[in-house]
Amino acid sequence: MTTGLTRNDIASTRLIVGLEIHVELSTRSKMFTRAANPACPEFEDAEPNTLVDPLVAALPGSLPVMNRRAVEMSAMVGMALGCSIAEHAKWDRKNYAYPDLPKGYQISQYDLPLCFDGAVDIPSVSADADGGMRRIGITRAHLEEDTGKLGHELPGGVRYSGSLVDLNRAGTPLLEIVTEPDFDCAEDVVTFARELRSICRFLGVTEGVMQKGHMRFEPNINLVIDTTDGREFRTPVIEIKNLNSFRAVDGAIRHETERQLEEFLSTGRVMGMGMKQTRGWDDDRLVTVLQREKEDAHDYRYFPEPDLVPVEMDEAWKDRIRASIPELPIARRARYHDEFGLPEKDASALIDDQGLCHFFERTVDAQLAVADPPSSRNAGHDSAKLLLNQMAKKANESGVVAHEIGITAEQVGELLALRRSGELPTQAIDRLLELASESPQSVAELAEANDLLAIRDEGAIEGWLAEAVVAQPQAAEDVRNGKDAAIGRLVGAVMKASGGQADAKDVRERLFAMLRDG
Repeated sequence: MTTGLTRNDIASTRLIVGLEIHVELSTRSKMFTRAANPACPEFEDAEPNTLVDPLVAALPGSLPVMNRRAVEMSAMVGMALGCSIAEHAKWDRKNYAYPDLPKGYQISQYDLPLCFDGAVDIPSVSADADGGMRRIGITRAHLEEDTGKLGHELPGGVRYSGSLVDLNRAGTPLLEIVTEPDFDCAEDVVTFARELRSICRFLGVTEGVMQKGHMRFEPNINLVIDTTDGREFRTPVIEIKNLNSFRAVDGAIRHETERQLEEFLSTGRVMGMGMKQTRGWDDDRLVTVLQREKEDAHDYRYFPEPDLVPVEMDEAWKDRIRASIPELPIARRARYHDEFGLPEKDASALIDDQGLCHFFERTVDAQLAVADPPSSRNAGHDSAKLLLNQMAKKANESGVVAHEIGITAEQVGELLALRRSGELPTQAIDRLLELASESPQSVAELAEANDLLAIRDEGAIEGWLAEAVVAQPQAAEDVRNGKDAAIGRLVGAVMKASGGQADAKDVRERLFAMLRDG
């Protein structure tokens, strides 16, 4: 069947997207057994099929026992997303046959989920956004167990014609978050996805490494199509499975928007019973590919799990969980902007890692605790600059993050104080960071012992400046004529004369003052 319509007959299209997000929780053990959890960093490199016990393998007589910590982590996320937390939530069996699901069913939650009715406000590019913000409704967040994983490569990357089953992931605590269909553009979906990842990582409930499957995004997409003769059509909902990068989320939604319009014009397929599909994303060809017709809820034959008691969460338990939730990324970014003057990019980089964020705040506190403290704004700005530049560079070389290179927050505060006073030249910072990462000594002692402190002899500095101008007359003339790039030759001459112990930044400023103002 065809519609007989062409693109010229289309008055407008409107994209509708809802998201399902699967978050692997980083508890030490799995959801219903004490077997080790591969989503925990301690076990992430385990050999295939080594994190398996009788329950994971579905051996007769093995019974599930609920992981309390996974329930608490899920409630934390729900609270952070503005959800109500159920006083009574039960477990259900979701039945389907997959090779990586030994039991033949998944323990999940159906009609009584743990978290429900929440909302998150995100910055939006949509013209319909209220004040540049859009509210995304959270339908529910329910807790379940993950399946295993199928592979098609032998060790060494050799292609295998069959399927290889790894049950390490089977039973991993999995929080499924379902949004309302409140998105109308790919940009807002990616913004929400990034914000959710930031929240979950900051709460410490997941490592959030998307390439390892810690978070998987599944957009449900369809179009509202209005024709020039006043009719409205809605295309079938398509679910794109297991997207593990923001680039894939963006690309899949954009591609599917075009594909659904073309399919509608070609076939006339519209929303109705049995019309849902799941599709995968081909990251090489940048297209979606059909996987299977999508089951409806009744196809899974849900029924209450007979081997588990319901979750009964009283107010005292909820209060203890709520008290453990720190200031969340959205509020913290706003505070970093207002209090420290940090740009959005720097604030987001600090907050992306909870450990780095807390280290940053300790460096600020260390600076403000001295006898003659800088302003809070300067302390925050200088700390962020050092952490995200020199310390990040050193961390990358060592394969760690900036706060793990061996330097304490107190040492960073002391280094910044020396730099602020002019006692430590800019070019000495990298060397001093290296020394401090290997020694508990004070930064001042390390700088003095290794001749890293700046020379403060005014007479000597003035002499070096004058000598540089005489030795580089053309460079001096170029600077006088507004050619700023020429200052580098003069600074180099001064640094050479000082044996590298003059402050390059101070020298540069003095030379400009001498040649422009003098």
